[in-house]
Amino acid sequence: MTEGLVYSDVTAAAARISGLVMRTPILSSAAINDIAGQEIYFKCENFQPTGAFKQRGAMNAVMSLDEEKIRSGVATHSSGNHGAALAYAAAKRNAPAYIVMPSDTPAIKRTAVQRFGGNITDCEPGMQGREFALQQVVADTGATVIHPYDDYRVMAGQGTAVLELIDDISGLESFVTPVGGGGLLSGTAVVVRERVPGAKLYGVEPDQAADAYAAFHSGEVIPIDNPDTIAEGLKATIGRRNLAVIRQHVDSIVLVSETDIIHTMRLIWEHLKI
Repeated sequence: MTEGLVYSDVTAAAARISGLVMRTPILSSAAINDIAGQEIYFKCENFQPTGAFKQRGAMNAVMSLDEEKIRSGVATHSSGNHGAALAYAAAKRNAPAYIVMPSDTPAIKRTAVQRFGGNITDCEPGMQGREFALQQVVADTGATVIHPYDDYRVMAGQGTAVLELIDDISGLESFVTPVGGGGLLSGTAVVVRERVPGAKLYGVEPDQAADAYAAFHSGEVIPIDNPDTIAEGLKATIGRRNLAVIRQHVDSIVLVSETDIIHTMRLIWEHLKI
């Protein structure tokens, strides 16, 4: 993969991970459409074996490694979803996966990492704690670091979700993608601009974890250490590679309140039962 992220990286990732990730369903709800006054389609990545879109990026990165690299295993820091995905992907190549996790990570996510064979190392909450502990793990094991989002292989893998969406649903006018570290949004961005260039593309972020919003407008990454939001998977600091792609292709990043997040979670549960 060349420096940067382009559409062909995503199509190559789609071929590489074919049969190793689920082609997830797309759902819609007449009730939600009535409330929104729009036709809305949900790409249900929660049906992946590891429960999130993260499986795509982790699988692409792991399957890209040569035999010498994979022998020592892979390592990352994660609040859960990427860690579980990396453990799952590493198991496909009979390789160890070392996952650094903040001590305040929910038990259900820790259990998922262990279920797929990940070796967990605890760290202090916050990005500094994660990075320090990961450096120690790599020094001890020689594992290859697969960053949760600031990695072009991961970004390309995440972009395969919207590739499927566009293939399955025609006439889409707007795309809305959550943004934490920016892996999904950056991967989505290069696909949307290639396949539906006139569509609007929005990132959505909790207003209590608004570093991506600030970076989008300023061009500078300013970490928020251990932000407080119910959207636990969006606590990560925006990646520098991700930010470059996002600023080039994304129309805007929208902030949402904790109240709105909770209300929407309930709305989706009531009408889609997911």
